[in-house]
Amino acid sequence: MTIKPPVEDFATDWDHTDPQWVQDPYPIWEDLRQRCPVAHTERFGGGWFPATHEGVSMVAKDTENFTSRTVVVGNGRPDDDALPAPIGVAPPITSDPPFHAIARRIMLPALAPGPVNELEPQVRALCRRLLDNLGDHEIINGGMDYAQYIPPTVIQQLLGFPAEDEETFREFVHVIMEGVDHPEEERIEEFAPIEEYLRVQIEDHREHPRDDFTNYLLNAEIEGNKLQDEHIAGTIILTLVAGIDTTWSAIGAALWHLASHPDDLARLVNEPDLMPVAIEEFLRFYAPVTMARLVKHDMEYLGCPMKEDDWLLLGFPAANRDPAVFKDADKFIIDRVENRHVAFGLGIHRCAGSNLARMELRVAIEEFIARHPRFELADPSDVTWAPGQVRGPRNLPIRILR
Repeated sequence: MTIKPPVEDFATDWDHTDPQWVQDPYPIWEDLRQRCPVAHTERFGGGWFPATHEGVSMVAKDTENFTSRTVVVGNGRPDDDALPAPIGVAPPITSDPPFHAIARRIMLPALAPGPVNELEPQVRALCRRLLDNLGDHEIINGGMDYAQYIPPTVIQQLLGFPAEDEETFREFVHVIMEGVDHPEEERIEEFAPIEEYLRVQIEDHREHPRDDFTNYLLNAEIEGNKLQDEHIAGTIILTLVAGIDTTWSAIGAALWHLASHPDDLARLVNEPDLMPVAIEEFLRFYAPVTMARLVKHDMEYLGCPMKEDDWLLLGFPAANRDPAVFKDADKFIIDRVENRHVAFGLGIHRCAGSNLARMELRVAIEEFIARHPRFELADPSDVTWAPGQVRGPRNLPIRILR
């Protein structure tokens, strides 16, 4: 484990894995918006963090000055010669224009509202089975006993991978998203089992075709040519990470909020028509995802002297709490009507799986509160949050009230 000094000033030494940031980043971001709208760090080889909606939006939409060839902050930098250009390691999120548009266009039909709506009965049945398995327990770990099992099962079925590998998927997500402090050589070794697993699964799908997203990718073409294996494997990695950790975190955060805000819980139970609006406020207020870019060349940008290969960590959750854009930005308003949040990103890399994420979040909350209309945090001090670029509760002890 890498031991790092604690952060004393996030304006000049930010670290999104620092315990203060992990536990409660919102006061940090509010301080930065007022005092230093673009924070800097020498950690991870150098990087910047815009804390305002304006700054985040500018960078997210700027493909001339920033590259998306990697989106997870770490101690190393990807070697251009080693990447399967122009694909990137996890297309389309790591693809720059013009290839990005091609890679994204391939994914979108499988994640459109129609196919996603067809999955809803399966997701609802899964949530009910999980709640059945919890039985009449007074204390439920909403993060680990419920939320963590929903997205992996959905993604496993979507990809057509073995059901018994769901724990493996969670380990892959942990390696990719939470091992950012590890030395680059160690990260390469940690990724080797992931690459081998995907190689085996792709080959198995070639030999035994089935109706799933993996075979959909195997059958897809670009200008009459099948996708390269690196493209298929990278898109599967993206599906695993973006489809599991983010949604798991969003479900857990919504449960955390309802467990600690009984008035909002009562309204959602008694006014089910509020659910679509409430889902958007959960996404705004507890947006789980930050994405990274790399600076393409030395330049002055947002008033900062940025260097080639500096990181830009895009604080979409911070942008969602910017009072310059959202009225009462620091308040969760369950019936907020005007809500143009950026939980799913901005620009060309806006989340392609937003339809699936919204559906899973809605169904997971609907089923939980239908089974347990009254609950609270068993011990707020026992709640822990995931470090890194996807934030959500992991240990979430909930007491069911009869």
